Amino acid sequence: MPSGKSPDTGLRRQGTTVFTAVGALIGVVVIVQLWLVSASLDALLSGDMKVLVPAAIASLLLFFLNGGLLLHALAFDRRTRS
Repeated sequence: MPSGKSPDTGLRRQGTTVFTAVGALIGVVVIVQLWLVSASLDALLSGDMKVLVPAAIASLLLFFLNGGLLLHALAFDRRTRS
């Protein structure tokens, strides 16, 4: 290499970018889930039961989205280390 850089420097830089983006997305999704819990608790205390099932379904979908993002980040890390 004429530049003196390791061949995987670009891949590590890309990995840092991917991890930062995934971390930010996970943070946003967690905040949305906390808002859903707050709204669900407010609805429960006010007696509005019809809101609870859709909120639980949305929270479950966001949970799976977070899991998928985490698995994507871990798989990318595994590929960069091998």
